[in-house]
Amino acid sequence: MNATLIVGACQAGVQIASVMRDRGDTAPIILVGEEAHRPYQRPPLSKGWIKGELQPDDVILRTREWFAERDIELVTGDRVVTVHRAADGSGTAVTEGGRRIAFDRLALTTGASARRLPLEGTDYHGVHYLRDADHAISLQPALADASAKNVVVIGGGFIGLETAAVARGLGKSVTVLEAAPRLVGRVVAEETSAFYLGAHRRRGVQVVLDARISRIIGGDARVAGAQGSVTGVELEDGTVIPADLVLIGVGVIPRTELAEQLGLDVEGGIVVDAAARASDGLTVSAGDCTMMPNPYPLGMGGSIRLESVNNALEQAKIAAASLLGEPAEYRSVPWFWSDQGDLKLQIAGLSTGYESVVVRGDPDTEKFAVLYYREGRLIAADVVNHPAEFMAIKSALIKGGTISPAAAADVSTSLKSAIVLPDAVNA
Repeated sequence: MNATLIVGACQAGVQIASVMRDRGDTAPIILVGEEAHRPYQRPPLSKGWIKGELQPDDVILRTREWFAERDIELVTGDRVVTVHRAADGSGTAVTEGGRRIAFDRLALTTGASARRLPLEGTDYHGVHYLRDADHAISLQPALADASAKNVVVIGGGFIGLETAAVARGLGKSVTVLEAAPRLVGRVVAEETSAFYLGAHRRRGVQVVLDARISRIIGGDARVAGAQGSVTGVELEDGTVIPADLVLIGVGVIPRTELAEQLGLDVEGGIVVDAAARASDGLTVSAGDCTMMPNPYPLGMGGSIRLESVNNALEQAKIAAASLLGEPAEYRSVPWFWSDQGDLKLQIAGLSTGYESVVVRGDPDTEKFAVLYYREGRLIAADVVNHPAEFMAIKSALIKGGTISPAAAADVSTSLKSAIVLPDAVNA
């Protein structure tokens, strides 16, 4: 039979199924997702969706006809709760709805869930998270409500800042509370952080760094099971920031429950090798749930968990190849993006371990780049509102090339023409 069960109807799960069919596999494929929605794109949720510019069909990854034509069975609205597996890799999965699914090959693309904040008051009406379509469906009308004048965003990462930009664009009074000393501090250099702090403040967003939150407060006494509505966020110093709506965006937690049940290695995610194989050598895994060897040739080595569409797609291709008995090593240049109102940030490479940066252009123009170097070699870049420069930098990294710091600093020099290819770099 050689049936393949893919648990997780997400970007990575759909990609595995697609690649297997493209490579000629004709055995049954069952793709199971616990959400009631067909597989969809997540990035638009914090952008066009909550603005009210997109409808559900606009973010759907594949049509029903696409699945039917490829004979991929899509199961939605049902969660796999247990998996029983034999030594040869075959097994049976049982869903919450009682369905039993026999399989010979197993892929876990279980993704991640929103990290919950252990604060008093998170159960008040008007407190939201934003990770999945149901979150967005709830948040969009709440943001559109004219009575929601004051919005507080807890978390100064990409989701928080994207939501803050949307709320500000809708005319709301917006405050961002970030526990760290700078915005997006885990991902970008101080120069990029400082730019985004200034840019959001110029647009009227209040930003509080090193914020220490005590609790979320609300009105309407919660009696007889009634749920009160949020009215503010209280800081440890007693300051109360008014809030009619609160968005909590403090990261995600990889979904590893099934992997743990199967006895697979889990450490910050489902541990996989460069061929996307879990510790049993049989199961494959891809996407936000995995902890993998750093796939970036210019990276610092070690293990890493990447949250991006690009990684989900590229790692899924490797996972599909392993399921088909054609394993290959995952090597790729990661890239990411974040749209925060009229500010488009594009990131190529991984800046971990950088030793110096070059700021190309003037951040005050809101069109510039920050290039990261280690041992004099380009390893990554943050590019704001300059797609052509992003493409040049990404091209250089994909080709294994570099751009000298001097050329990067000289805005009169075309980055495309300044790329030094590997033979010259190693000469």
